[in-house]
Amino acid sequence: MTKPFVIPKALVWEAFQRVKANGGSAGVDRESIEEYEKSLGDKLYKLWNRMGSGSYFPPPVKAVPIPKKSGGTRMLGVPTVADRVAQTVVKMVLEPVLEPVFDRDSFGYRPRRSALDAVALVRRRSWKYDWVVEFDIKGLFDNIDHELLLRAVRKHCSTPWVLLYIERWLKAPMETKEGTQVARERGTPQGGVVTPRTQKITSVLSAYWGTGRCAQRGTCVVSHTVV
Repeated sequence: MTKPFVIPKALVWEAFQRVKANGGSAGVDRESIEEYEKSLGDKLYKLWNRMGSGSYFPPPVKAVPIPKKSGGTRMLGVPTVADRVAQTVVKMVLEPVLEPVFDRDSFGYRPRRSALDAVALVRRRSWKYDWVVEFDIKGLFDNIDHELLLRAVRKHCSTPWVLLYIERWLKAPMETKEGTQVARERGTPQGGVVTPRTQKITSVLSAYWGTGRCAQRGTCVVSHTVV
């Protein structure tokens, strides 16, 4: 039977290898990477089959509160191992499409770039400019508008199955330690593979106007997201 979406099996296999290399804890199903590997062939085939047929629906993400240095907590959303594989499949297709969109001075959630690279750039720029302006996008992960994010992704990506699954991941509920599922109408939890890359499009657009205006005045701009 012909599937509506063409997703190479090799892509799913490579996605699992990346998930295994990154490690991470179990999601709501309490299945570790080691346990997932016990019947790896069957599980990867099932995942590939469902993604290719359009019948894959992500399970809830596990809510894990993490203390913040400034006080309070931020909520991580930990996907299951299988869902991390599915998200990595989409990431491997989406990332090469989005990379050219981002500014060369943008470092968050990008391959072969780190926070230390950003610090090094700011240090060099501090000798070039008289002023440094720092601003942030507070609570972006908690408040991002789903439709705005999807519109931004559609602007750059037209692959139907990629768009389908990104929308489903945005709407996947979060499950607390008590087992209560919390529906999400806006925002995206940290801890996933795909959503940090997609929200980055909207954060870049939000920061672009201010960055451009300040650069015209000979000012170094440092923009980041407060979570």
